[in-house]
Amino acid sequence: MPFADLPNIRIHYALSGDRSLPALVLSNSLGTNLSMWDLQAPPFEKSFRLLRYDMRGHGQSSVPPPPYSVPELAADVLSLVDSLGIDRFHFCGISVGGMIGMSLARKAPERLEKLVLCSTAAKIGTLESWNTRIETVRTQGMKEIARTTPARWFTPSFQANSRDLVSAILKAVESMNPEGYIGGCCAVRDFDARAIVSDIRIPTLVISGTHDPATPASDGHFLADHIPGAHYAELHAAHISNIEDSARFTSEVLSFLRNGNVIAGGSHGRT
Repeated sequence: MPFADLPNIRIHYALSGDRSLPALVLSNSLGTNLSMWDLQAPPFEKSFRLLRYDMRGHGQSSVPPPPYSVPELAADVLSLVDSLGIDRFHFCGISVGGMIGMSLARKAPERLEKLVLCSTAAKIGTLESWNTRIETVRTQGMKEIARTTPARWFTPSFQANSRDLVSAILKAVESMNPEGYIGGCCAVRDFDARAIVSDIRIPTLVISGTHDPATPASDGHFLADHIPGAHYAELHAAHISNIEDSARFTSEVLSFLRNGNVIAGGSHGRT
């Protein structure tokens, strides 16, 4: 997979699908890389020119020293699509990736076609909780973060029935560069869009997981209720819903991007 040498950052990315198709950018969650979208890539690239990338500090992208900010991460996306000659695009982000989407909708709305915000919130956690996690990384390393990750990311039943998949994901978390993870924590910690999400005018789908302890369904309802005309879908999953309820996730996103609706229902649909 290629790299883009952008101002102040080197981004690892994967670009697939026919050039004549509309572009769709997928943005990963904290502690993961572009491989988290492997289940969605085959069906998505049939309808879209699909761009996946490793957020700065993650995967094979370069690791500038922290802190990072969500507007900075959004600027990386714009620099990347510009380097690839992509003008307008759909954007789908999970967790911090969703925050990046909100920032793009505010910073460069003329570039976005539609927006999908997954397992995310206008504000995630507290200053204290993020500072505690950052200190844990500094003192105990990524192994301790990986140890506590399953309970946040997946339901107990999924953990029990998909042990190999969960184990592979957690090994990736454990091997992540601590400075990149801390940078991402800083970005999430310092982002608060509660007062401005009502200004988003991009057609938006919000996806939440019923069993998500990190960004509960109430956070998704807040976004759907405050973004004008937003659609809402709720999946039987915890935080990483695109993996745990992958078939439903894929169907909901494709239905929205192709047709402007969701399987669960219309605007503010509740499931």
